[in-house]
Amino acid sequence: MPERPAVLADPLVRRRYERRLYRILGLYVLGLLGFLLLMGWAEQQGLSRRWIGPIFLFSSVMVCAGIGIYSRTTDAEDYYVAGRRIPPFFNGMAAAADWMSAASFISLAGALYLQGFSGTEGQPGGLAYVLGWTGGFCLVAMLIAPYLRRMNLYTVPDLFEQRFGGRWPRVIAALAAVVCSFTYVVAQIYGVGLIASRLTGVQFEIGIMLGLGGVLLCSFLGGMRAITWTQVAQYIIMLLAFLIPVSWLAYKQLGNPLAPLVYGRQLAKIEALEQQLIDSPSERQVAAEFLRRSREYEANLNNVPQALVRERQAAHEHLRELRQRNADVASIVAATREVASLPRDASAAREQWTRAIQENRERAAPLGGMPRHSQAFAGDPEGTPAEREAFHLSRLNFLALMFCLMAGTAGLPHLLIRYCTTPTVADSRSSVAWSLVFIALLYLSAPALAVLVKFEIMNNLVGSTFGALPTWIVQWAKVDPSLVSVSDVNGDGLLQFAELRLGADIVMLATPELGGLPYVLSGLVAAGGLAAALSTADGLLLTISNALVHDLHLFRKAASKVALGERRVILSKFVLLAVAMLAAFIAALKPSEILPLVSASFSLAASALLPAMVLGIFWRRTTRHAAVVGMLTGLAVTVYYLLSNSALLVAWLGFAPGPRLWYGIQPVSAGVFGVPVGFCVIWLLSALTPRRPSQVLEVHS
Repeated sequence: MPERPAVLADPLVRRRYERRLYRILGLYVLGLLGFLLLMGWAEQQGLSRRWIGPIFLFSSVMVCAGIGIYSRTTDAEDYYVAGRRIPPFFNGMAAAADWMSAASFISLAGALYLQGFSGTEGQPGGLAYVLGWTGGFCLVAMLIAPYLRRMNLYTVPDLFEQRFGGRWPRVIAALAAVVCSFTYVVAQIYGVGLIASRLTGVQFEIGIMLGLGGVLLCSFLGGMRAITWTQVAQYIIMLLAFLIPVSWLAYKQLGNPLAPLVYGRQLAKIEALEQQLIDSPSERQVAAEFLRRSREYEANLNNVPQALVRERQAAHEHLRELRQRNADVASIVAATREVASLPRDASAAREQWTRAIQENRERAAPLGGMPRHSQAFAGDPEGTPAEREAFHLSRLNFLALMFCLMAGTAGLPHLLIRYCTTPTVADSRSSVAWSLVFIALLYLSAPALAVLVKFEIMNNLVGSTFGALPTWIVQWAKVDPSLVSVSDVNGDGLLQFAELRLGADIVMLATPELGGLPYVLSGLVAAGGLAAALSTADGLLLTISNALVHDLHLFRKAASKVALGERRVILSKFVLLAVAMLAAFIAALKPSEILPLVSASFSLAASALLPAMVLGIFWRRTTRHAAVVGMLTGLAVTVYYLLSNSALLVAWLGFAPGPRLWYGIQPVSAGVFGVPVGFCVIWLLSALTPRRPSQVLEVHS
């Protein structure tokens, strides 16, 4: 077993320990590269794609499972904080893997592809995610991480009990950790199912269960000790899986594999291609057809029951005609799906057609509703009143989302506790710096990947005949039609840009096939996405189980402190299993794309935890009652704003559809209201409370 922190205090022992870790890491990297070369050789020798995907899935899961089994423990110090013996370099790598998640690896490049750099008035641009998440680590380094490590905590709610005293601050912090982490973990397991189903060809729900096995083997047996070393292994997979495709596309298009340094040359070409598409008569035909469809749905809403009967009759008649003339199987299957997708009743029809109106209106806009990639913000600050309003809302939502992501990063329990695993306080600061280094390697490449993929599609894919479309479009559409949809809207037999609709979760995963790379690299990218989802899901599930067992004190008495710790560790493992199964069930319902789910969890964490943590650390007058009220108030404001703008909930309650926005800010940035409210309530109530001698630990001393 590795040395304890007290032993690692000896510089000679620590250097020997770290050299052994570097040697193991080097052997692992060489083994991974050798595996890739072997798989590439096997593909050239005729190994079927049907085998390559499952081999990558099985190998990725087994590597993580092997580390998890080897690192199994029932020791509380090992289970909760990895024995506090993780060197900064490795802790930074593990934190980067914990942080990257399915949202960063799978969806970030897709968000930049769809929304451009700054987005629209209703959808903040992809750079808000890059700037917000990166800036959040600066807040972690300056405001939170060193103080948490100095207190020798097991969990973030431990801070609230030690700083404020009493039971309620800890209970509320634990429940808030469960809420934000559960929202986050559902998104990760959704990504696991997405990738596992693509690699193996099984149904999405079965893919979830396959990937979930890897999650449980990592976190169930060894807790933070196992998770740390699996995350180090997973980061290497992610790094190779991200950098190889983007470097290949950069070399293919620009003759230089250093994508972050050269992709700017493609921006001018994309701007010219965008203008060509806007002026194209074929693209205008497609836009006119989408506009006609939106008006048709609007007409249906005038008399929903009658329109629903008419739609059903037309769909059944079309299916009957196809069967009578012995049409091809694909056409019959498509018509059968169309019949099955018809609304069940008038209420469902109204909801579905209202959504269809919005979607068709968006696709009727230039570029299929996508903004110009390099525009500063939507609208024009010097234009018409409508253009000025669009510019104002676009900029406001960009800044609001960036604020929520920064504040949420500094409040996420599964990320903060990562910096309690280092031997010293100074090491916790160093590990934050290493985290930024390792995250930057991928974050600098994400904007480049979005630009290179968009150029590839606009320049090479648009204008192709439908019979010559690449197979990846059909294969990914089978996994989930919301990922890829393509149809000959204007009937000319050629693919127009507005006729292809990609989901944010597909851009990264389809990059190797889009760039013509060997299928082995498609397997590597999928394995990287799987590693990203697994690494974050591990940390989140551990946070949830620890909050429910350790922080809520389900075991209060035991024969000894050691027995108490072991009992809580054992119970934490079984709670972790139950939470994982519940999250898998919800993820199987496909509640949303990955990025919106993740963004909501940041607003929840920021509003519930950050104000009380920061004021508790840096302002001695912060009181227990003020912290409790501030946490509840901030969380309540954020939850209300999220739910009141949930289309599903609004429809279920029977309210009139439509946004209920404050100042035009989208619900993804709900924390922009909850965080200031939390700070103000805590400050006001603490200031009104008479000064009393401190009865709690001074965490900043």
